[in-house]
Amino acid sequence: GLSFSLLIRINFLEPYHNVISADCYNFLITNHGIIMIFFFLMPVLIGGFGNFLIPLLSGLSDLNLPRLNALSAWLLFPSIMCLLYSMWLGAGIGWTFYPPLSSSMFSDSRGVDFLMFSLHLAGISSLFGSINFICTLHTALNNVFMTRTSIILWSYLFTSVLL
Repeated sequence: GLSFSLLIRINFLEPYHNVISADCYNFLITNHGIIMIFFFLMPVLIGGFGNFLIPLLSGLSDLNLPRLNALSAWLLFPSIMCLLYSMWLGAGIGWTFYPPLSSSMFSDSRGVDFLMFSLHLAGISSLFGSINFICTLHTALNNVFMTRTSIILWSYLFTSVLL
């Protein structure tokens, strides 16, 4: 995500001087958004890919379902591999990567399929993390009123329920 951000900013250093071609720029913008949302924002804030940050910020000792936690972490590798393969095939060169709207003249349909599968794996990982967090919160706070919990627990709970 950071390297894509730097490449995008390098393209805007001088007006009317594009370092990166238009196709590469569309590719960078699309894949930067995917990486930052599905591989940075959702895992860190919602708790996918191993739930390393939620126990630290919430003050809970550990998460309730360690096998679900491990499964959430192990989905990271195939998800990133599918994303990298779809980027190599050229997904994101057109104006969208959504399959009904993306034309085969802009990008390979296999690349779009791998990209969508990668996003589904990342979403499943975050969903497993959310289930784990809700179960942990339910068992850890049996004798504590929800009015006395921190605001970060409320935000995690709200986001997990929405997911």
